[in-house]
Amino acid sequence: MTPFVVLDALAALTASGTVLLLFGQWAVPAALPCAWVACLAVQRAYEQHCLRTGTDEIRRVVRAAAMVALAASAAWLLPSGAGLLHDTLFALPVAVVLTLTLREARQARIRSGWHRGRDRERALVVGPPASAAVLISFLHRTPACGLEVVGVCGTVDEAVDSVRRGGCDAVIALPGPALGAAQLRTLSWELRERDVDLMLAPVLADVATGRLTLTPVAGLPLMELHGPDLSRLSRVPKELADRVLATVGLVLLAPLMLAIAVLVRLDSPGPSLFRHRRVGLHGHEFTLLKFRTMFQDAERRKAELAALNQYGDGAFFKIAHDPRITRVGGVLRHWSLDELPQLLNVAAGQMSLVGPRPLPRDEADELPEEVRWRRLLVKPGLSGLWQVSGRSELAEEERVRLDLNYVENWSTALDLRILARTPGAVVRRTGAY
Repeated sequence: MTPFVVLDALAALTASGTVLLLFGQWAVPAALPCAWVACLAVQRAYEQHCLRTGTDEIRRVVRAAAMVALAASAAWLLPSGAGLLHDTLFALPVAVVLTLTLREARQARIRSGWHRGRDRERALVVGPPASAAVLISFLHRTPACGLEVVGVCGTVDEAVDSVRRGGCDAVIALPGPALGAAQLRTLSWELRERDVDLMLAPVLADVATGRLTLTPVAGLPLMELHGPDLSRLSRVPKELADRVLATVGLVLLAPLMLAIAVLVRLDSPGPSLFRHRRVGLHGHEFTLLKFRTMFQDAERRKAELAALNQYGDGAFFKIAHDPRITRVGGVLRHWSLDELPQLLNVAAGQMSLVGPRPLPRDEADELPEEVRWRRLLVKPGLSGLWQVSGRSELAEEERVRLDLNYVENWSTALDLRILARTPGAVVRRTGAY
């Protein structure tokens, strides 16, 4: 935890230095760094499980700021208390912003693998093998979670033995017949003595924390699962933002799109735009626009290349080195520039900036009925979870799972996170072919 203590102290020192430069007072610079770190410690901001990013960390930092402000308010009774309170209230917002920024930067370095796992929490999974395998695959797909699985145990006794031998910071318990209330209570006491966190995995996976609420009923802590909020009213801000941003994007990118259109026409015979019917909101079809990246006879040659389809003999069709792609088309696909005309679809209200992948009718019909209608509850998107998670390198089942994950857990915050990750996914070019 030492790096976080140092970062928090640095944030407080910077805020204090600002006060010193502006007002020339030494009281706050002398007291704030120690008081800031102490209040964060009181709010349990240095416990291992509290160092994962999220709203809990923000609440702890804000509560620590409230504690410092309350202590400074008590100084109002002193002769120079007004000045002390003024300086403290000036420095606190700076300290809060810098603390959260430095903590996030530190966590980003850890998640990026620069520390080769030395600062990641080592987790032991206990539960049925099948459930453990699913959980581990989830954690591997999301390295930003900060957890590294170091072992799997089938029973509590095995987990206790592993914990006693050391080597883990947390234990993740999965629902199963071998994990009753008595076993979990025994495990929690054993972990308490060794300062190891115990985390209980829910039965449902791919559920955003915002949809879960811990509700006490008859003395029992019951987990309440809220349904997805996909009402028309909740989508109004998203609709407005989509159309405004798409229109602005079209204006700014018009010269680039015009240049691409000319290059496509010069590279091979045929139109600049490729039009294809796709299934949109509530099953209504629309014409999706893309820059043409293949020769005109691409559809006719599809049958002769069927054996190379990486998705087998299903409706999904993708080839890693497709000979039907033109020279310019290969560059456009590499940088996802062929998708730019879809801004017209977004501006027209047929698509969204973020959403599930737009499917042709034949591919949509291949999906199970329940999966198909759930995907159609929102508009398809120009970007989405699967696009920023590996694109064409993902298996078909994984792409469908990510699309459903988006629909079930949609929120404005999720859209913003996906949009923030989209440029990085384009630059990495993972699965872009």
